[in-house]
Amino acid sequence: MHLLAPLVLIGHLTGLCAAQTAIKVDVTTKYQTIDGFGFSQAFGRATEFQNAASTLRTQALDYLFSTTKGAGFSIIRNRIGSGGSGDSILPNQPSSPSASPAYTWDKNDRGQLWFTKQAVSYGVKTIYADAWSAPGFMKTSGNEATPGYLCGTPGHSCSSGDWRQAYANFLVQYVKYYAQEGITITHLGFLNEPDYMVSYSQMQISDDAKEAIDFAPILYKTVQAAGLKTKITCCDAVGWTKQSTYTTALVNAGMTSTNIEVITGHSYSADATSPISQTTRPKWNTEGGPSGAFTTTWYSSGAANEGFSWAKRVATAMVNAQLSAYLFWEGFEFKQTQSALHLVDTLDGTNAALSGPFWSMAMWSRYIRPGAVRVGTSGSISNVIIGAFQNTDSSVVVVFTNSGTGSASASISFNGFTPKTAAAWQTSQGNNFVTTGATLANGAVAVTVPAHGVVTVKLT
Repeated sequence: MHLLAPLVLIGHLTGLCAAQTAIKVDVTTKYQTIDGFGFSQAFGRATEFQNAASTLRTQALDYLFSTTKGAGFSIIRNRIGSGGSGDSILPNQPSSPSASPAYTWDKNDRGQLWFTKQAVSYGVKTIYADAWSAPGFMKTSGNEATPGYLCGTPGHSCSSGDWRQAYANFLVQYVKYYAQEGITITHLGFLNEPDYMVSYSQMQISDDAKEAIDFAPILYKTVQAAGLKTKITCCDAVGWTKQSTYTTALVNAGMTSTNIEVITGHSYSADATSPISQTTRPKWNTEGGPSGAFTTTWYSSGAANEGFSWAKRVATAMVNAQLSAYLFWEGFEFKQTQSALHLVDTLDGTNAALSGPFWSMAMWSRYIRPGAVRVGTSGSISNVIIGAFQNTDSSVVVVFTNSGTGSASASISFNGFTPKTAAAWQTSQGNNFVTTGATLANGAVAVTVPAHGVVTVKLT
C-alpha cells in the first residue's frame, strides 16, 4: 500500500453505532508549544543511508520527511563526534587547554552533513547537535569511551589542565562548520546519558548535576560571543526519572533562567509520564526505542516492539507529560531487522519497510506541525488518551489513542473554533494511516476509534 493512500473504510467499522461520548476541545486553553517529532542517523547510519540504492534512498527519505507522502518528521538529531580521525573535528590533543587547536573539517561528518542537507530540502528547520562526550583528552579518564568527567568541573581536576573553555570552543566550532555549509544548528547539547556507563562515547555528571551547572554558563557565553542563536540543552538522561532530578538541580541553580533553554531526556529506563513542572522551558524526549526485533506489526500480543505499544508511550508523553518534542532513536537502517531501534528498513534490499512504531509516530507528526500548541479538552473516554492541538495555520488536530478491547465513539465539539471541514485517519492492525469516517454536523464531529487503534482528526 502506498503510504497514506486514501483507502476509505466504508461504514462497517466495529462499534460505529456505539453511544458517542461528548468531548469538547477548547482552543482558548493553551498548554505547551510543539517543536516537532524526529529521529537520528548517528554513528555512521547517515553514511549507510547515503550509500543505499537511489530508489530505496529516495523512498525512505519520502517516508520519513515528506508532508504529503510520509510522516513529515521535523527534527533531526546529529552526534558531535569525539573520537579520533574521521569522527571528531579535533582528533589530536593540543599541547595545553589554551593552545590553538588543530580543527579539521571533512565536509562529511560520517554522512551527517549529507543527511542534514536532505532533511533541510524537505523543510526541516530544527537541527539538534549533541555531543555524547568531550574528546578523551579533556576528560578525567583520558578516553572518550571510558567513564569520566570534564576536566576543570567541580571536583575533577586533571594534570593536563582545565579543559572547560576548550570544550565549549570545540562545540561552537562544530556549529560554525555547519554554518559554513549554509546549515543552522538550532540546538546544542553537551551531554548524552551522563547517568549511564557504556563502552562507547560517554561523559558523566553527578546526581546533583554540578558539572553541568558549572559548564553551561561557559558554553552559553561562548555561543553568544560567536554571534550564534543556538539554544543549549541538558541533559539527555537515560530516563525521565533521572532527568527530573537533574532538572530540579538546574532550576535551583538558576540555569534555566538563561543558560539552559531546552530540557532533554530519553525514554529507556523511564518514560515521560507526568509534567516536569519546575520550569516552563520546553521538554524534549530526544531518544527512545523498544527492545526486540524490527517488526511491521501494529498490534498482536502487546509486545514492546509493536506499533500500538509505542503509540501509547507517545500519547502519554505528549499529553500527560506535556512534552514539546518526541524523537525516536534512528530513522533508516539497512537490513538490521534484529533491532527495533529504527523506523524504516528494507526486507528485500529494494523497497522500504515501515515498522509498527513508524505509524505510531506518523499519526502525530504528519499533521501536528512545529509551532502548534496543545489546547484544552474536557470529557473523557475510558482507556483513551485524547490530545488536541492548534497549528499555526489555525487548523485543529485531535489524536485519540484507544487502549481498550472495544471501539470507542466520540462527538467532538469546540470552544473558540468553528470547523468547516473535517477529515480523519486511523491506524489499527491491518490498517496503516487509512482514511476513516469523520462526520461534521452543526459544528461537531463524530468519529469512532477502533480497539488498540489511533485516530487522528484534522479540522480546518
